[in-house]
Amino acid sequence: MNVNIKGKRVAIVGGAGFIGHNLALKLKELGAEPHIIDSLQVNNLGAFTSGISKLPTDDLYIQFINERLDLIRQNEIPMHIVDVREYQLLSPHLNSIQPDVVVHLAAVAHANRANKDPYHTFDHSMRTLENTLDSVKDTKPHFIYFSSSMVYGNFGEEFVTEKTACEPLGIYAALKYSGEKLVTAYNQVFDLPITIIRPSALYGERCVSRRVGQAFIENACRGLNLTLNGDGSDSLDFTYIQDLVQGIVLCIAKDEAKGEIFNLTYGSARTLMDLANTVLEHFPNVELELKPRDKLMPKRGTLSVDKARTLLGYEPAYPIEVGFLQYIEWYKSLLEKHPEHFGV
Repeated sequence: MNVNIKGKRVAIVGGAGFIGHNLALKLKELGAEPHIIDSLQVNNLGAFTSGISKLPTDDLYIQFINERLDLIRQNEIPMHIVDVREYQLLSPHLNSIQPDVVVHLAAVAHANRANKDPYHTFDHSMRTLENTLDSVKDTKPHFIYFSSSMVYGNFGEEFVTEKTACEPLGIYAALKYSGEKLVTAYNQVFDLPITIIRPSALYGERCVSRRVGQAFIENACRGLNLTLNGDGSDSLDFTYIQDLVQGIVLCIAKDEAKGEIFNLTYGSARTLMDLANTVLEHFPNVELELKPRDKLMPKRGTLSVDKARTLLGYEPAYPIEVGFLQYIEWYKSLLEKHPEHFGV
């Protein structure tokens, strides 16, 4: 990636998560100065060591998160352990960093969980966002907000662009879209330079959100059948983490990103059946079970990335035949080394 961000200070709020730690590692590699702000509670160590979730994957996810933290330490990336809901704690930490860029990732990262627990989702998504915005409104760093493809609701066309009308469905999507409006308002009132990013169906190593592709692979590793909600014809724009990280880095590096909304995805949807069949090819003893479709899951598809290509030079490089296969091989190596984490 031909960009110059050397010496640029970047505060990543919620930065110990899946997206954040991968971004921090890439920024460090490129000579920037990333700082991570995180409470390690939401979808992180606190969630999986408390004994509350009682999921069979808890031990596995604790291993993933500890690997993240090891990588952060090995690369000497400063980490500020702060509950972002606490304004009086967050503000001085952000001021001490004096960031050129703030990437806001602190949020509940799973639509199903958000719809089941609206209060928790609001507390960890909107309250954290408002505190971060208010902490930096006077110093005016470039503020990058992570929204979601879910803000579009049901895709009415073959693909959506950033100009497609948003009709969010469910608590998660409504809060993401509310976040976009709040970020835009801070730009209008305080001249805060902003960029809004809409990702889709992320996957990759050390994720603990257990989205559909991850659930497929983990079930297969355990010798369990894959469960697919619907008939498999639903399609998603599956995006490998390194494609997304490329897009974020370009947003940080290029002034053309300011004031814009970008779809940052692979840019070509695939069906859930395609994804399931890819897993079944690698785990021939596993079968597929179909269950009723979740009514709160919108009909989605391809997100056009033409705008990001034109303004930023974004070039996604990981179709599922490359990125998802790499993801499967990573899991298979874990299964070989640590079968106990899969109950095998």
